This record gives sequence, structure tokens and C-alpha cells, in this order.
Amino acid sequence: MEPIPLLDLQAQFAPLRDEIEAALREVVEAQAFILGPGVERLEHEVASFVGAKHAIGCASGTDALILSLAALELGPGDEVLTTPFSFFSTASCAYKVGARVVFADIDAATFNLDPERVEDALTPRTRALIPVHLFGQCAAMDPLLDLAERRGLSVVEDAAQALGAAQRTRRREGAVAAGALGDLGCYSFFPSKNLGGFGDGGMIATSSDDLAERLRLLRVHGGRQMYEHRYVGWNSRLDALQAAVLRVKLPHLPEWSRGRAANAERYDRWFHDSGLVAEGVVQTPARAPHSDHIFNQYTLRVRDRDGLREHLRRREIGQAVYYPVPLHLQPCFAELGYREGAFPEAERACREVLSLPVYPELGEAQQRRVVETIAEYYR
Repeated sequence: MEPIPLLDLQAQFAPLRDEIEAALREVVEAQAFILGPGVERLEHEVASFVGAKHAIGCASGTDALILSLAALELGPGDEVLTTPFSFFSTASCAYKVGARVVFADIDAATFNLDPERVEDALTPRTRALIPVHLFGQCAAMDPLLDLAERRGLSVVEDAAQALGAAQRTRRREGAVAAGALGDLGCYSFFPSKNLGGFGDGGMIATSSDDLAERLRLLRVHGGRQMYEHRYVGWNSRLDALQAAVLRVKLPHLPEWSRGRAANAERYDRWFHDSGLVAEGVVQTPARAPHSDHIFNQYTLRVRDRDGLREHLRRREIGQAVYYPVPLHLQPCFAELGYREGAFPEAERACREVLSLPVYPELGEAQQRRVVETIAEYYR
């Protein structure tokens, strides 16, 4: 049988090949590779897509977080609070601006920050919150924003896995896009993301004119023109080739999100029908009532995760663990003083989670084989 990859980028590329190649040729012919009109057009399109006033392209999702904290003028003596169950850059960005990272535990159902734990972890030095919209599902933003307003905190949404996700909030009518409620929203265009480029790329959304102006300077060595520098900035520019690819892909994102959601619903149904859920060996992803999940990852909790993972590997079925080690137990954060047991829900998630293929081009027969292979292991 043919292997089933965790993600099949070739299947996504095939129907878009001619359009993408034409867009790339246009950039090559113009020989204009850094920022420029193509990047500006993508910025306007993403801003419109998420309902923000501004979008500022940069070199990666990691840089989007770093630049956001720098634009907020965070530095030594300040604390940034976030989740220990996320990709490394969510926490490392605080270090890059000289601030200190502080963690709070997650909600067991959604894997996102637990607002009650956040309030317990705040100190007088806390200046910003970074909620992560993990796996494509929005964090509970209403209580987090209420808390931020009471304590005078900035909110930077890590929406690297959630471009296209939406949330319902009492702050606005209708659904609001992930990344459009806080002071700043950060996106990644890494190839494995729901909207992925042909390399690294990122973007920051904001409706603040002042923050947008500062970000545009910070991404280009802190100056508006060459050899004049208002800030000590970064070299973090989104290149025109990435923008060309992303502009072709962006109109397809809603359709791809629907395809991922349909695959997730099929998984849910088949795992329940198999009896694995009732037996307690598999737990399917929870859907928060405030959020529309776009399933950047379809992540189960499972019994004997590492054994199941090896079984799937032998059957050539793609899978991954996001994330095997919580951030507070990473060696580079040892000086923070956290020990095992500090955040039990995050630690338990690291032992139990397993992500399965859910890309929109995944066929029903492939999904059936994934479910049957997992059932075979537990039987």
C-alpha cells in the first residue's frame, strides 16, 4: 500500500502549479525580490481577510512574535506570560527582547491557556500575554482580554497555526478572525501551515496605526530609508517570491479549511464508531463553543502513545507529536526554576498527544486506513 504522509504538499501544489509558476516568473522578470508592490498587495489582502487595519509582512512567524514584543517596547525587567504547551518560539521571543517568560497551565480539553491559571501566574512585572491558538482553535479570548484590561497588559495572539480560524466574542458582532482581537496577531507561513509558502515567512496584524508604523521600521533595521535608523531593528523582510506564492494560495484557504474540518468530523465519527473512544484508549479533539476549529493539526489523546506511534510508522502512516517536551522543562529555561509537576496538564498532554494526517486532499479510503490501523493496534 502507498504510504500516507502527515502532510501532502505536492497534492496541494499540483492544481495550482501553472498559476504559481506564472506568479513566480513575474517576480523573476521584474527582479524585485525584497518587499515591494507584491508584498504590499499581500499585506492588504491578509489585513482584509482577518479584519485588521494593517498587516506587516516579515521573515517568519518567530520574527512576527519578536517584532511584536519589540514594538510594545518590552525589555529587561518585564515579564511575558504564555503557555508551556506550544512551539519553542512562543516563549523564546521574550528572551530575544530581554524580557522574562512566565508560564501558566493549559485547559485539558482545548490545549489552550486556562484563563484561571493565567490570573494566578501574573505578577507586578507582567506586561504582556501571548495566548496561542493551538492546532487551529482559538483560545478563550474574552476572559483573557478582560484580565488584560484590568491589569493593563498588552495581548499578542500567536495565531501561527490559526490563519482562517474564527471566534465568537461578546466584544464584537459576528465571528472574529484569530489574531484580530489582541493588540497584535502573529501568523506563520511555514510550509506546513494551513497557508504555507515555499519557505519561511510571517505576518503581523494590528489595528493600531502607531504599532504598525513601528513594526514597519523595526523589520528593516529600524529605519524608513537607508542609513537612517530610528530604532535598533532587525533584518526581517518578507520577500516578493513568498508573497507571490501566498497570494495565489490565499483565496483557496477557506475551501481548504472546510476540507480539513470535514476530515476531522469523519475521523471523529469513525473513532466513535470503532469503540475506541468508549473504551477510553482514544480521545478525539474537543471543539470549544466559542471557536471554529480549522485543524492545522488533528490531535488525539491516546493510551500508550509511543507504542501506537511506532505501529503507525511501521504501517507507513504519517503522524507527529506536537509537543513531546513542555517548554518549562526545556534545558534553556532551567534558570526560570520550574520543575516537573509545575504544569500537570501541559505535561500530561506531552505524554498523550498524537497528530494524524488531516490535510484537505486526504481521501476517505486513506482516512479509513488510518482509523483501522489504530484500531488494529489496540485490538
